[in-house]
Amino acid sequence: MPGIDACLHEIMALPGARGAAIVDWTSGLALGTAGESPNGDHETTAAETAELARAAAEYPAFAPDAGPAAGPASAPAGPATREAAGDGKGPPVEDLIVTSRTGYHVLRFVETTFDSSVFLHLWLDRDTGNLALARLRLQQLAERLVLA
Repeated sequence: MPGIDACLHEIMALPGARGAAIVDWTSGLALGTAGESPNGDHETTAAETAELARAAAEYPAFAPDAGPAAGPASAPAGPATREAAGDGKGPPVEDLIVTSRTGYHVLRFVETTFDSSVFLHLWLDRDTGNLALARLRLQQLAERLVLA
């Protein structure tokens, strides 16, 4: 079971990986970072991607199967959001993929025992990266990640 540093090391070993972070989406703080940042500042990138993650996890438009039980858009993902996901765990969204002209940003939500407010962020080069492989590897890492 990898910790934060080992997880980031494994993410950066993916073909085309340019940068990676583990982010708390409720606070917008990076718990760990590796490689480059798209705008040169990992903390700014963490805050910006956290806003995107919050929107996807909290707004019913991004997870219509969550229904109205997910609560108001401004409410943090709590027990109602997790119950609405159907399995009692984590937000109803598994991951997000944002495509730019030069790369991909893959955000993978991590289910934790405490509040499931963490996600993995991978910045992947579009020419040298393999999006499908990256998504599968992030899924595996998210399942094994140990936050202590």
